[in-house]
Amino acid sequence: MPLLDTLRPKSPLKYDGVYRFDYPEVFVLIFTVVLLVLHYDFSPTSMALLVIVCLPSLMILIYNYRRQTSFWTSNIVIILLSAVIGSIQFCAVISISLASLIGLRIIISSTENQLRLTVVSMVSVVIFYYVSVTLNGADMDCHEGWLPTLVLLASMAVILCQFRYVYQRYIGHEERSHQAVSRLSTMVSVINKLTRFVPPQVWEPIVKTDGPVSVSNKRAKLTIMFSDIVGFTELSDSLSADNLADILNTYMHCMTLIANKHGAVLDKFVGDGMVCFFGEPTSRGARQDALDCVAMAIDMRREMRTLRHKWRLMGFEGLYIRVGITTGYCHVGNFGSNNRLSYTLIGKEANLAARLECQAGKDEILVSESTYDYVCHNYDCQHVGAFQLKGFDAKVNAWQVFDPDANKGHLSKWVDHTLPGFNLHLNFKDMNDNDYQDIRERLNFALERIEQEQEKVITDIKAESERDDR
Repeated sequence: MPLLDTLRPKSPLKYDGVYRFDYPEVFVLIFTVVLLVLHYDFSPTSMALLVIVCLPSLMILIYNYRRQTSFWTSNIVIILLSAVIGSIQFCAVISISLASLIGLRIIISSTENQLRLTVVSMVSVVIFYYVSVTLNGADMDCHEGWLPTLVLLASMAVILCQFRYVYQRYIGHEERSHQAVSRLSTMVSVINKLTRFVPPQVWEPIVKTDGPVSVSNKRAKLTIMFSDIVGFTELSDSLSADNLADILNTYMHCMTLIANKHGAVLDKFVGDGMVCFFGEPTSRGARQDALDCVAMAIDMRREMRTLRHKWRLMGFEGLYIRVGITTGYCHVGNFGSNNRLSYTLIGKEANLAARLECQAGKDEILVSESTYDYVCHNYDCQHVGAFQLKGFDAKVNAWQVFDPDANKGHLSKWVDHTLPGFNLHLNFKDMNDNDYQDIRERLNFALERIEQEQEKVITDIKAESERDDR
């Protein structure tokens, strides 16, 4: 059953499969005026009241069966009740009984109509009171006998029936609301899981606007990045599937966080590689998109240094990232069929980014000329040559992008140096203030050990020289 069908309220005219008349006060009205006619022995005034009340009441019975309540019908019912109250000159028991029905009708009416119905009731009571006084005099004998008791009992029966009906509807709505909340919670949980398979730039507009989704794409200027892990294929031949999956999942998790931070559309994972692009569905301009893409690639390269250090401690060596970036026009959008869609891009520029990534070396970020023109004023780049790439007739110029911290010397936020038996990796961006003392102590301990080993080496050299002199 569709979710909207479960949330749609049932018709107020039908409850548990049974049609219901929403103006039971009409029965009390007819019952009351008939009793008044009998009580006053078919006097002209009571007969006139019978006609005035019964004709509209019968019309309401006929017209409003299986129809929704309305302001004008409620207005007529309240006028008729008020007419009886005024005609009997506020006979205490009967007036209180009928006034309680008026109050009930006003309460269950919509908020914007309650004040208007109250005013109509008061005006009608006053008008018919003066009409009754004019026709019958100031005294009416309706305080004794069985008439007040019967009207009171009939009014109480109607009020109890209305209360029972409202209570049953409340219970029904409460049950349906619990079911709807449970269904919504389930749907939200499912949607949260499904959104992990789709870029947030794609699913967020769909959730917010609930707009149509179809096979559609357009031509747009994008900055595209391809990246993968150098040495991963060779490593996969010597590692178990569990260790390989752990390395790959850790790498993809860290790179996904960086891509989301920079606002990239993470198109897909391809083995140990990933494809990201900027420019659609939102863009900050072609130049800023290129700058954001290069900044993201540099952060990924820095993160790879941290991961490489962790993997070295686990015995996995030689894992580096390489990146290819280009800027140009591609077709981007929903590709596929109405049953299965994929938000992706196609075009020659995407192929160029993939070819540049294959030409890049360890820890290298290669950009095409179109991207270089946008980022060269913000990043240090070096021309590495013109490559004859597969699928391209002319040679393609490529530039390598350097880390902005590379030329800052002691001001750099990164220190990374590796020698046989020695690995120093410092990332000052991730250090906490209370970590510096511990780092200093460990570095001092390492220096002491280096000095001890160096003295030992010097002592061994001297001993060997003395033996040679002898």
